[in-house]
Parts: sequence; C-alpha cells; structure tokens
Amino acid sequence: SSAADINLNSPNKGLLADAMTDVPVDSSAAARTAAPEGLTAAEEEELRAEIAKVEEEIGTLRQVLAAKERHCGELKRKLGLTPLDGLKQNLSKSWHDVQVSNAYVKTSEKLGEWNDKVTQSDFYKKTQETLSQAGQKTSAALSNVGSVISRKLGDMSSYSIRHSISMPAMRNSATFKSFEDRVGTIKSRVVGSRENSTDGLHSPSGAGDKPPQDNAPF
Repeated sequence: SSAADINLNSPNKGLLADAMTDVPVDSSAAARTAAPEGLTAAEEEELRAEIAKVEEEIGTLRQVLAAKERHCGELKRKLGLTPLDGLKQNLSKSWHDVQVSNAYVKTSEKLGEWNDKVTQSDFYKKTQETLSQAGQKTSAALSNVGSVISRKLGDMSSYSIRHSISMPAMRNSATFKSFEDRVGTIKSRVVGSRENSTDGLHSPSGAGDKPPQDNAPF
C-alpha cells in the first residue's frame, strides 16, 4: 500500500522513517522533468517562470471577465433586454462580419463576373431570343384557339336556339299552340275587315247586288 494509506500512529512508523532516510532524494530533480534537447537549465527555468506568470495573468483576466459579464447582464436586465435580443444582435454582427470579410467580398465579385460573362455570351443571347419567339408564338396560338372556341360556342348557341324552335315537342307545347291561335285570330280579323271594306265600296247603299223593286200601283 502507498504511504498515504499508512496510519501515522502505527508502531511501524519508525521503521518507515528509517527506510525513507536511507533513500537519497534530489528535490530539484523531482521538481522538474528532463530538459528538452537544446535548452540549458537556465533557459528552462526562465520558461517555467514565464509560464507561471502567464497562467496567473490568465486567471486574473478570467476573474475580470466574469465580473464584467455580470455587470453587463445587470445593465441589460435594467433595460429590459432578453437573451433572445442578445442572440439577434450577435447573429446580426456575425452576418455583418461575414459580409465585410475578404472571402465573402471575393466570392461576390466572382459571382458577379460569372453572371456578366454568362449574360453577355452569344449562347445566352440566342437562348433568350429563342425563348422570346417561342413565347410570342405560344401567345398567338392561344389567342387563335380562344377565338375559335368563342366562335364555335356562338355557332352552337344559335344552332341550339334554331333547333329548339323547330323541335316538334316545342311546336306541340301549349305555349306555342296558344301563340299560333292568337296569330290565326289576328289574321282572320285582318282578312275579315278587308273583305267588309271591299263590299262596302261595291255596294254604297248597303243593299247588295239585288235590284231595287218598283212600287207599281195596282
């Protein structure tokens, strides 16, 4: 078992101390590892001191940063700002940083150059002209189709009306018969009035064609 697990009040304490005094201990060697090749002992000590100093500064900066973050949080709470608002601000700032970055600017310039090259190419222009002509022809064809359909619908409507009038079922309907009776009545009245007026012209006296009788005395 290790020395940490041994009770210091044990009767073997003296034996352990005697055994440990027999082992030579170099405190400086135990405190540091073997120096890398190319470094002297003095350079190694200087670097280790520098590391300790930097780590101490890092700890101090962390404490200051934590205090600043707490203070900033208190100010935001007083203004009524929520963590979501902070996230929006961070995203907006990140997007702004991306837009002003060299990579984004160069990519945008390249895309603009490619777009200019494509739109100015002969192939693109010919394709645009072909699509434009095809669109015009399609519009004209659709217009003609619409005119033909309208004309056909008009012809069908007039034909349907004429056909309906000439249908036997309609001619035999009560409405059509009543209409024919009225026309016949009007026609007979007109013809009768013409005949009466003609007879009146031939017989002014109203006696007809019979000769007047002579009243001979007996």
